[in-house]
Amino acid sequence: MQLNTIKPAAGSTKNRKRIGRGTGSGHGKTATKGHKGQKARSGGSVKPGFEGGQMPMHRRLPKRGFTPLTKKEYALVNIGQLDAFEAGSVVDIDALIKGGFISGVKDGVKVLADGELTKALTIKAHKFSATAREKIQAAGGSVEEI
Repeated sequence: MQLNTIKPAAGSTKNRKRIGRGTGSGHGKTATKGHKGQKARSGGSVKPGFEGGQMPMHRRLPKRGFTPLTKKEYALVNIGQLDAFEAGSVVDIDALIKGGFISGVKDGVKVLADGELTKALTIKAHKFSATAREKIQAAGGSVEEI
C-alpha cells in the first residue's frame, strides 16, 4: 500500500448535486424545484409554523401561567454557613456580602435552617424560617428582622 493509492471506502463519499447547470446534468431547467408555486420562486418559502392560512397551532393552544408582579426574590443563606463568623459578632447584609455568602440583595435576605450553628450570633435579616429562628436562639444567639 502506498500513499498515492489510498482511496475512501466505496460508497462513503458522494458528489455534490450541481443544480441549474443545464439539462445534461439532469438537474437543469427547474433546478429540482418543480413547476411554479411559492417554493419554486426566488426567496420563496413558508415561515416556520405557517399552516396554509389555517389558525396555527401556537395560536390555537391556550396560554398557561403568569409571572406574579408581587413575587419577592430573597438571597438565601443557611445557618450552617454562618458558623464561619466569630462568636458574639453581628451578622448583617454587609458582613454576608464581604464574607462571600451572598453576591447581592434583591428583595432581601432570608436565613434558612440547613446545617448547625454552634456560636451565639446576632443575625440581622429580612426573613427567617421558623426552624432557623429556633436553632439560632438555641445556640444562644438573637434574631433581628430588618
